Amino acid sequence: MRLSCTLLAVLFLVANTASAQQYHLTDLGTLGGQSSRASSINSAGEIAGSSENSGGATRAFRFSGGVMTDLGTLGGNSSQAWAIADGGQVVGRSAITNTSHAFAYTGGTMHDLGSLGGDSTAWGINAAGQVVGDYRVSGTFRAFAYGSSMTDLGTLGGNFSSARAINAAGQIVGAAATSTNAVHAFLYDGGMMQDLGTLGGNSSTAYAINAAGQIAGTSSTGADSHAFLYTGGTMHDLGSLSFTSSEAFGINASGQVVGWAYTGTVAGAFLFSNGTMTDLNALLDPASTGWTMRVAGAINDAGWIVGEATGPAGHAHAVLLTPVPEPTSIALLGAASIIAAWRTRRSASSGLPRS
Repeated sequence: MRLSCTLLAVLFLVANTASAQQYHLTDLGTLGGQSSRASSINSAGEIAGSSENSGGATRAFRFSGGVMTDLGTLGGNSSQAWAIADGGQVVGRSAITNTSHAFAYTGGTMHDLGSLGGDSTAWGINAAGQVVGDYRVSGTFRAFAYGSSMTDLGTLGGNFSSARAINAAGQIVGAAATSTNAVHAFLYDGGMMQDLGTLGGNSSTAYAINAAGQIAGTSSTGADSHAFLYTGGTMHDLGSLSFTSSEAFGINASGQVVGWAYTGTVAGAFLFSNGTMTDLNALLDPASTGWTMRVAGAINDAGWIVGEATGPAGHAHAVLLTPVPEPTSIALLGAASIIAAWRTRRSASSGLPRS
């Protein structure tokens, strides 16, 4: 009878302490300037992004082991990092003489990936080191994939394309112009580029894809643009909170999606999880007071989120959000202690050995 009462008390404790997951915000700082932003995070928690340095130039960085490292350039004054692979390789774009080229930073060196035309940018990389991006040619952009060399991925019938992400299976997502020059999100798989359609408007762009082939991005709805999750052959509208528009930039293996929602210059970062879009600012723990999350750029499989937030000084900084222990977990821990204590007292009173 006493054990039943104890269990009922435990269940009551758990039920009444359950609430939304909270996150603790960590300021990643800068390379000496006023602003920075984080764009990507890998499974080890290493982060890639861009920061202003003390001279006012924008530089690509990798944040690992609590240290933000300037990755340098290909010879110009600026660089930006857009993605990081599980092995720590970073890709992005760097200025060189009179132009900018896609780069891959590996083994402590920034490597020029070249171009099939003019400027080029690397937007994504997978664990195998396959890189995707776009390059400029004849006044437009074309998507590329880079293994040992750069290959043009084509279009959906128009004159534009851009590849934004690639998963472990080599599936690539981005946006491309159709034969009517409408720009649509695409999935490139097995040498074929598939049009993913829209949410009812004229345009869409896919920014991220997970190992299961679920895709996140943004699409016009006719009146505004909304973040979407493409899964099971269907593009789902994720909404936009209390704002007019939204964009999704990252997705993890669990199908959690992150991005931002905005109306004009007013914006807030969001997390879409378990069928619900939530303003991340409502999920920050008390220790993160004074910060406003504007953009969430990526989420890893552990649920760690990176992006950009405005701090107490009013400057935008790269930040990391990590889940704090859920109240239910704390309650269950307390429940286990209650039951253990009950068993100890019972064993002691009965003279039985403790087990």
